[in-house]
Amino acid sequence: EVQLVESGGGLVQPGGSLRLSCAASGFDVSHHPINWIRQAPGKGPEWVARINGVDDATYYADFAKGRFTVSRDNAKNTLYLQMNSLKPEDTAVYYCAAPVLNSRGQGTAVTVSS
Repeated sequence: EVQLVESGGGLVQPGGSLRLSCAASGFDVSHHPINWIRQAPGKGPEWVARINGVDDATYYADFAKGRFTVSRDNAKNTLYLQMNSLKPEDTAVYYCAAPVLNSRGQGTAVTVSS
């Protein structure tokens, strides 16, 4: 069974950092592209970043460039989203998704507030 489980969310002050994790099971993350997506309260889903499975290429939404970094630990079959210089507008539920497998995790909530 394909499964994605996010963790690492929480409350952080503006300017702070968080590292989100996405633990995968039932498939090899090194063979599949993985997206990070977020959904802020009252808004639709917003793509954040992507890491390719084959060539490790990474892509970021404009708002994430220079602040967020997506990475992968193949040995742990886990993806990460390092988020720095967080802003209140980054408040959202963050999800990891494997589009080819039509699978998405349950999300982890990030709140950026003083």
